[in-house]
Amino acid sequence: MTQYLEGRVDQALQRPVVPEVRAFAERLAQASGNAVAVLFYGSNLRTGSLEGVLDFYVLTEGPQVEKIWPRVSYHEWTFQGVPLRAKVATMALETFRAAAAGELVDTTIWARFVQPSGLAWLGGKVARGHIVAAVSGAARTAARLAVALGPESGTAEDYWRALFRATYAAEFRVEKAGREDSILSVNQEHFEGLLPLALAADDIAFERLPNGALRPQVSPRERARVLDWWKRRRRLGKPYNVLRLLKASTTFEGAARYAAWKIERHTGVPVTITPWRERHPVLSAPGVLWQVWRAKRAMERKPA
Repeated sequence: MTQYLEGRVDQALQRPVVPEVRAFAERLAQASGNAVAVLFYGSNLRTGSLEGVLDFYVLTEGPQVEKIWPRVSYHEWTFQGVPLRAKVATMALETFRAAAAGELVDTTIWARFVQPSGLAWLGGKVARGHIVAAVSGAARTAARLAVALGPESGTAEDYWRALFRATYAAEFRVEKAGREDSILSVNQEHFEGLLPLALAADDIAFERLPNGALRPQVSPRERARVLDWWKRRRRLGKPYNVLRLLKASTTFEGAARYAAWKIERHTGVPVTITPWRERHPVLSAPGVLWQVWRAKRAMERKPA
């Protein structure tokens, strides 16, 4: 039954991507030198907007270089007069596949890529099959945990809701209560019918009830096995994400420019990026925050 899920994923990955995003993805792939594909995701994929920061994953051939991945960078580029900004995560395709399949302790890959994404750039026909298989693996991993966490019977939304509530709680991130509901509501078309396909691909039988609900046929032993698998990842989720944040604080390429853009966007105070601030974003942060605070106070004191 794997072919039905992969057919669905392949079609979903072909969702429309605006020309500016495709051009940016190609630029990132060329700069990488060994990219096999570039995935585009996030709210801008759904809306087609170019505002804010575009989110990309650059997948590369060969072994994973960094032990703590992905490598994160920030890029600014003007395409045909349109200013574009992007946050880019780069990692090896094989590591992406293994993480999506649940073979690693990471939870972010399969939880992220069971949600919508699009192929913004592809290196060749052979790579397409690998990308489709990897993203399908994310759906299978997510579905397997969803039915272990969810009720004995329920709608697909009940299971996806249980999944996202658990994964957000396991990560070191701040999300508003009910974030899982907003994911499902804005991506309703994407999730429609996905759970049964993912369960069938993972050889998990289920019964369709007269009221439209599902009753997965998961034995107590299998449920306990999956929950033990999840318990370890949940326990390591926050520490692992803290390590990623610490690593990003010193290796985030373009971190100073990204922070400056975010500060100006949220406060209206422009931040000058000096060469020293570009090289030492963490050390320069207190001075930047002091500058912003003073500028905000001055703006507030100005007569109306």
